[in-house]
Amino acid sequence: MDNAYSPTAWWVEARQRMSRHPIVKGVGTTAFMSLFFVAYFHVLRHPLFPVVQMPVTTLDRWIGFYPPALLAYASLWLYVGIPPALLGSFRELLRYGLWIAALCGAGLLCFLLWPTAIPAQAPGNPGFPGFQILAGVDAKANACPSLHVATALFSALWLNRLLGEIGAPAAVRAGNWLWFVLIVYSTLAIKQHVALDALAGLLLGTLFGLPSLRHRSQPLPAPQSPLPATAL
Repeated sequence: MDNAYSPTAWWVEARQRMSRHPIVKGVGTTAFMSLFFVAYFHVLRHPLFPVVQMPVTTLDRWIGFYPPALLAYASLWLYVGIPPALLGSFRELLRYGLWIAALCGAGLLCFLLWPTAIPAQAPGNPGFPGFQILAGVDAKANACPSLHVATALFSALWLNRLLGEIGAPAAVRAGNWLWFVLIVYSTLAIKQHVALDALAGLLLGTLFGLPSLRHRSQPLPAPQSPLPATAL
């Protein structure tokens, strides 16, 4: 029996894609994140205009402060590395990099021209590992749009498409969206963003994510098994 389309075939294809251009992917992703953070923290610490405080909505009050959500928040840095890892050619990697760089550039431009911050909504020292590091590195500014949410949605859209291309089962694709939802929730649950920041992040992620996929080929359906000779 031909097992080319067995339930595990998608994982074999995923491993093959991940094995292509490992140096380009590793060095490129590291360099991109390093350059992004240099620009991000420069804008954060040197606002050109008075910082506007974002309003707290009913949704923000309804979502309680939940320190363990920091784990989902930090998982973004793993999550955003998965889609480029599943790309098979240098041209695809370059195109992907240009699109997500444009997204991040648009977000930084928003922070530069309209600096925003959120009000204190949570205890200063919740006693959960990692919060002191987060507070010391990333102040509650550069708030709207949430680039955490925007890049998560961009990654989710691409990962959904790539998982479809390699024939991943529905449960895996659902897991992708669940991971995305947890990241969005975490930005509100650790009070690093407010709901309006997240909403603007969803809009930014959509504006760049959908066009970036527009000219990508749709995954082809798996070929049907040949009919038995008795049916001919």
